[in-house]
Amino acid sequence: MKIYSVYDPEFKAYGQIVTGMDDTVKEILEALATTPLPDGTGYVPEEPVLQELPAAVEVSEHLYGGMPVQLGWCNGHNTKLNCLEYHRDSEYNLGTEDFILLLARQDEIVDGVLDTAKVKAFRAPAGVLVECFATTLHYAPCHTDAAKGFRVM
Repeated sequence: MKIYSVYDPEFKAYGQIVTGMDDTVKEILEALATTPLPDGTGYVPEEPVLQELPAAVEVSEHLYGGMPVQLGWCNGHNTKLNCLEYHRDSEYNLGTEDFILLLARQDEIVDGVLDTAKVKAFRAPAGVLVECFATTLHYAPCHTDAAKGFRVM
């Protein structure tokens, strides 16, 4: 499987890079680095350490128009496509280490089935805030370095 970068033109159908929130990103990364790193994959949809940050207000106001938000994490070690999901709103991903997103588009589902050959891999650099559009199918990230795993908000 070819691994693209989130900076490659191929990513534009799935999401975009968010800039201009350096202080918010720094604050989230510092807190995210303190969250557990399981051997497998762990998921906490709403992490108090992240939720209580002033950055959570910034995320709510600047990325979701003031709507309530959940800041959680998906951490661990993964190399496989386990399943895919999508949401009714964008999801923002931010990692303490480089990570890989396995993505497809909702409009590629035919009669309730997605051909997984349509899934593309995108490497996101550590510290880069990545928006995945609501129509983007995604799930747990993959690590780029087994020794480091991944910690992704």
